Amino acid sequence: MAIYHKVSMVGEGTYGKVFKAKNNLTKELVALKQIRMEGERDGFPITAVREMKLLQVLDHQNVISLVEMMVEKNVFYMVFDYCDHDLTGILNHPTFRLEPANIKDLARQFFEGLHYLHHRGVLHRDLKGSNILLRADGQLKITDFGLARFYNKNLDKKVDYTNRIITLWYRPPEILLGTTTYGPAVDMWSAACVFTELFTRQSIFPGKTELDQLDIIYKLLGRPTTRDWPELKSMPWYLFLHRKCASRKNHFVEKYGDRIPPSAMKLILSLLQYDPSKRPSAEDCLNHEYFSEEPAPQRTVGLRNIQGEWHEYESKQERRRERDNQKRREAERKKAAHADKKRNAEAVAAAAKLAMANAKAVAKQKKEYDPTAPDITGNGIGS
Repeated sequence: MAIYHKVSMVGEGTYGKVFKAKNNLTKELVALKQIRMEGERDGFPITAVREMKLLQVLDHQNVISLVEMMVEKNVFYMVFDYCDHDLTGILNHPTFRLEPANIKDLARQFFEGLHYLHHRGVLHRDLKGSNILLRADGQLKITDFGLARFYNKNLDKKVDYTNRIITLWYRPPEILLGTTTYGPAVDMWSAACVFTELFTRQSIFPGKTELDQLDIIYKLLGRPTTRDWPELKSMPWYLFLHRKCASRKNHFVEKYGDRIPPSAMKLILSLLQYDPSKRPSAEDCLNHEYFSEEPAPQRTVGLRNIQGEWHEYESKQERRRERDNQKRREAERKKAAHADKKRNAEAVAAAAKLAMANAKAVAKQKKEYDPTAPDITGNGIGS
């Protein structure tokens, strides 16, 4: 590539691959998002078209910037500002830990970026840790607008959108139950999951299927009723999915109360309300008491001291390497144990053979002195 040269791959998904690259002229680092083209007759991917259209009109310090677009050898690239880490990578780091003031600063930046998007009439529809980028100076940027779209802010007019949105672990109950009429509240549920992960360092709803996802949510937050959520029974898949989930009580505070401060817990629980209309907006979150009490938000400057770059892709690679190493160590342990067992068996057999040989020698000597002694030598002497 004439202007940029690729340094390493830092991400991969259904859209294609993301590379860390360097501008050959300015020496600045960028992220190259390579758009996968399945064939000319398929046309240009709609997700890439949406992302380009949206990013060309968005401008906020907590939203990723599209630097330029380029085509080389029939491969299309979107060029972005480069960020050293993403939230998932940092939370998976083996030693680095966020201080309470750092968590508050990252949460504030996150909600500020989200407030800007919703104010501009944009639904992100795929908020998760790997789509929250972090620079070494602690600045946060929301990225990956492949599923994003403008939405109708007129509350009196309901518009149908697709419900094939949002990564499963961050998908709200109304989407899981099939609704196609929604607004910013779907992002706020995802935001609650991301915000909680800042404290727990792990996903709170790690489902495997849509039914399993709903069941995990109900298991932690309790099974909703029409008292909690008046529109519950009008959800398209209510009869098919909701009734298959067991009835349980809310024990979210019981599980996470020792890791999340009270004011943050209040904010999280308000965001995780089943009724979308009751969830606070991103602007409401910024005005919550959590952000006004001590400690004051403080930039995560400690990110500068982290060796290497930590994105979800690298952390997955690291975990895969660790699993492979663990499997190799386990295989070597089993192999060594088998070898030890074999050596021990051989040693026991050799000792038994030697003992038998010694016994035969002694018996032979006794036979020479006492012809009436029993023969154990096997050579027929004395028979």
